[in-house]
Amino acid sequence: MEFALLFSGEYDSANVFLSIHAGTGGVDAQDWAEMLERMYLRFAEKNNWTTEILERNLGNEAGIKNTLIKIVGRYAYGYLKSEAGVHRLVRISPFDAESLRQTSFALVEVLPELENDNKIEIKPEEIELEFHRSGGPGGQNVNKVSSAVRIKHLPTGIVVSCQSERSQSQNREAAMSLLKAKLLVLRLAEQDSRTALIKGDVQKAEWGRQIRSYVLQPYQMVKDHRTEYETSDTAGVLAGGIDKFIEAYLKTQV
Repeated sequence: MEFALLFSGEYDSANVFLSIHAGTGGVDAQDWAEMLERMYLRFAEKNNWTTEILERNLGNEAGIKNTLIKIVGRYAYGYLKSEAGVHRLVRISPFDAESLRQTSFALVEVLPELENDNKIEIKPEEIELEFHRSGGPGGQNVNKVSSAVRIKHLPTGIVVSCQSERSQSQNREAAMSLLKAKLLVLRLAEQDSRTALIKGDVQKAEWGRQIRSYVLQPYQMVKDHRTEYETSDTAGVLAGGIDKFIEAYLKTQV
């Protein structure tokens, strides 16, 4: 009964598009974005979910500028919707010659994958397609064939892209699915405040807007500012142990 109550949302059983964007903090923020990417991939692995990186842009010196991951698993969105928002890291910077303490930010966006959802209709004349070569390291096809897909929805200006090592048609299908998810959020925002249940408030990855803080120096603590749940096991959390944070958040939504 408790499970049914916690996961009673309309899209809770759906798969997930999870994106991470480096925010304020320069190279440290890009490194932090990559740390978060690893955390969510390990959390998915612990739950026996399958993951696929649809797009990934490397940082100039280290880390990543942004990444888009598709996570397929039972109630993936129901679990991961709690992660949407700004995540803050405090540590001694490994990129600072003077070893000064650095605060970095990254934005996490979580969207449900819509399957056979007739609520969102996209007409061919409403989109602008662009095909290009995938960036970054790759295999036989990547960087040689224009398999990466970029779609712009003309009425709203929303832009999505996908550049995994798959075919152009598969990339287009994934990008269209992501576009539908973003259009759903936009529609709900226009209708009523239900958008907060899907994606959370639109936020900038900067000081004062974080939902969770990860402090590695001068002490060890991860604290969620919405639920006040905290732990000193920072290594365990960054290794994918975020179950208690998710549970605490879901209980506040009942």
